[in-house]
Amino acid sequence: MSFTLAIVGRPNVGKSTLFNRLVGKRLALVDDQPGVTRDLREGDARLGDLRFTVIDTAGLEEVTDESLQGRMRRLTERAVDMADICLFLVDARTGITPTDEMFAEILRKRADHVILGANKAEGRAGESGVLDAYALGLGEPLRLSAEHGEGMDELYHILRPVADEFSERAEADAPETDLDVSDDAPEDFTPSAKRPLQVAVIGRPNAGKSTLINTILGEDRLLTGPEAGITRDAISVSLNWLGTPTRIFDTAGMRKKARVTDKLEKLSVSDGLRAVRFAEVVVVLLDAAIPFEQQDLRIADFAETEGRAVVVAVNKWDLEEDKQDKLKALRTGFEKLLPQLRGAPLVTVSAITGKGLDRLHDAVLRAHEVWNRRISTARLNQWLGAMVEAHPPPAPGGKRIKLRYATQAKTRPPGFVFMCSHPEDLPASYTRYLVNGLRDHFDMPGTPIRVFMRSQNDKNPFKGRKKAPPSKLRKHLQGRKAD
Repeated sequence: MSFTLAIVGRPNVGKSTLFNRLVGKRLALVDDQPGVTRDLREGDARLGDLRFTVIDTAGLEEVTDESLQGRMRRLTERAVDMADICLFLVDARTGITPTDEMFAEILRKRADHVILGANKAEGRAGESGVLDAYALGLGEPLRLSAEHGEGMDELYHILRPVADEFSERAEADAPETDLDVSDDAPEDFTPSAKRPLQVAVIGRPNAGKSTLINTILGEDRLLTGPEAGITRDAISVSLNWLGTPTRIFDTAGMRKKARVTDKLEKLSVSDGLRAVRFAEVVVVLLDAAIPFEQQDLRIADFAETEGRAVVVAVNKWDLEEDKQDKLKALRTGFEKLLPQLRGAPLVTVSAITGKGLDRLHDAVLRAHEVWNRRISTARLNQWLGAMVEAHPPPAPGGKRIKLRYATQAKTRPPGFVFMCSHPEDLPASYTRYLVNGLRDHFDMPGTPIRVFMRSQNDKNPFKGRKKAPPSKLRKHLQGRKAD
């Protein structure tokens, strides 16, 4: 049984840097500016032969009101309650502050296992801070340098006994079973606990992305509020969504590139774009009051360019009065402004009330199924014959372009190869004609479709060979004709 380690402490003591070192990836945003981390970020950590879950938390601050900092503190306290072990980090170079003393008292009351870590303890500059940490009454402080990897071996030896304790407890509680699980089953892309459905929620700031995911989860797992741009990291959350094993990524709001000047916001947007590339289905969340802004169109086009299955969700639908006329206008605008996503699901939801989330779930599953669809070569070529007969390819410069056959080369997204003569002369309009035909005939609305034109080598063995010199007999006959 794996255990959970929560890293807590004041802002800017190196929690996210240590988190990244334990998971072996740069998942959490790191910057010199205090208070970068706001949400709880979970990751699979490795330390020697230990495997456990590590939680990066927001910096603890002395506020208890409904401000952003107060909500961040409550989220961190929740992580302390749910974790098996708390690693309390202090800054060895700054020394122990009254805030550290106050939170040490809180951890003594709320946490079962507390490890005191003095970070930034490399060199002589941190020696006095390490000695001051004894005054917190949490035992001997562990000298760490998250930036340089110092103290990881000592941390392993502290966590080892706790890991053994959890393993013994898991073995005692594990039920006996005679089931023989085989891994020989054919691979498919049906979401499972081992490979959950990857969904990313993207959109402009304050569209309600975090609120939507909290409603799906049924708990306040992500930090929300009236302020725009609360989410900074791309936070992933695993859940069972109406029976479907799912991993949902909450991303930072994406503003116009010209308005993004702050370094931290650039990092946040970059992290969100990376989450889109890892996702299978992308939910583009719009605000019902101002849908299809220029930035919304750019975001949706980016998801299509990356080859992700796209579902468009219109949030705050509970605030709309004339829903029928609004929905009609939305569908008209969608078809006009996003022709590359023609047929993609358009779902109206309310993140506050939870209305429409069942339709959103069905639309996501449908988009995922189409994204993974494979069509047999026989069906493709039967369709291709009908398409060419209805509208033959053009003959630019008098050269007839022949479409010989087609085959599906890939899925996720679907990609098709057409063998033809003179592929470089085939106009883009005819390629669009084929793509639209694929969507309509094989019921693949909305998903990105990739089409590749290839030339088929002519089997004429004399093609391209230089003209042979005339033989002696031909020369003799040509001479007699001349006489």
